[in-house]
Amino acid sequence: MDEKQLSLGRNLKIGLFHLGSGMADVIITGVWNRIMISDLGYAATPVSLLAGLRYFLAPIGIWAGRMSDRYAVMGYRRLFWIWLGRALMALSIIALGLATAHLARGTQAGLVEWTIISLSLLLFSLGTAFSGGTFLALVYDRAAESQRGRAVGIVWTFLLLGFTIGGIVFALLLPEHREGQTLSFTPETLQNLFVLAGMILGTLWFVSLVGEERRSSGAVASREGAEHTVSVLADLRLAFSLRPLRFFFWYLALSMLFAFSQDLILEPFGGDVFGMSASVTTRFTAYWGGTAIVATVLFLFLGRRFPQLNNTRLSFIGMAVLIVTFVLFALSAFAQIRWLVTPGLILLGVGLGVWNVGTLGLMMDMSPEGRAGTFLGFWTLVVTVARGIGVSGGGIVRDFGLWLSGNEALAYGGVFLLGAIGLGVALWSLRQVSVKAFQENYTPAPAEKVLAASLD
Repeated sequence: MDEKQLSLGRNLKIGLFHLGSGMADVIITGVWNRIMISDLGYAATPVSLLAGLRYFLAPIGIWAGRMSDRYAVMGYRRLFWIWLGRALMALSIIALGLATAHLARGTQAGLVEWTIISLSLLLFSLGTAFSGGTFLALVYDRAAESQRGRAVGIVWTFLLLGFTIGGIVFALLLPEHREGQTLSFTPETLQNLFVLAGMILGTLWFVSLVGEERRSSGAVASREGAEHTVSVLADLRLAFSLRPLRFFFWYLALSMLFAFSQDLILEPFGGDVFGMSASVTTRFTAYWGGTAIVATVLFLFLGRRFPQLNNTRLSFIGMAVLIVTFVLFALSAFAQIRWLVTPGLILLGVGLGVWNVGTLGLMMDMSPEGRAGTFLGFWTLVVTVARGIGVSGGGIVRDFGLWLSGNEALAYGGVFLLGAIGLGVALWSLRQVSVKAFQENYTPAPAEKVLAASLD
């Protein structure tokens, strides 16, 4: 095996890894969250905090990545951390399913049940941190420099496909609501879904990377990392000393925070306000995931064909669509108009797709060549923490609104309305970002580095 020549076939095989990643995300934030909040009636705050834990533990991934740079464990630099992380994730999905099915049988959640659920999601979060960055490092190790853009692009596409396929498959495994049935599923069906998902995803994560790293031994540290850390503080001071970078920071943080405030409450919204079954709300990710793929491919093509569609304009379009989407969801909740949900999901996918293309491009534009590692690490950390706050915050605001009004429609509508306002502030911050002024002094980083950072 030539370590630096990645054939298309092997690239597609490696891409299956992130197909599993997308499906794992769906089962946590598309299935489990809905069941806990809408079907079993638990508060959204602890559910959202536990589901968002992986974003707050993301810095552990930096340590795992550094260890994989410096040392080989059992002969492998990357695969040890990747397979350790994914084994934890697969086992945690199974344990989470068993615990949740136990609650669905009528058991009241006590200390033991919450401990098992919390430990399951802690292991899931640690597994994500261990394996995320090290997987991307393996992709970089396997591909020649000329192949890295293609390699990361295929992996990105498989991640989006995972959202869509996960939504369809998991919806098929959960039956429709039947008359006289308290839940729209049986505890046994729920348990089987999680156990089957854990086994399938674990197998997929293992098979996709078998034979993709040669065994090595000993320490592999280089002086480059030590020399680079000397300039980290200076680079971060630069990020806040320049006006374009300051506003880009706020745009990135606010847009991520408010765009993902719907992530954990969207499926419970369909269940609580409109009485949709779990199998119906699980398809939500198929709607927006599918349209996100189409929008991403379409606007990548249009951006290359029409230079006036630069990254700033694409980000602006994506943000505008997302604002309309959140207003549509808010109107649907306040007026209890069910048919607005489907066009809202389609617009959500379009908005996320275009926004991702533009924002990833801006991350490239606002990361100077020669300092790209520090800046991309910083932007990625901003994205991760902001997304974690958004995911958790959506559940907290929902619970606060429900406590304040006693009305579920008003509570969910309040989250969507607040999200629209926050995205409006982020859009204002984007208007203050001058890419031209920044690039007069600095050369932007290569595109594949930015796309890779977004997958970490």
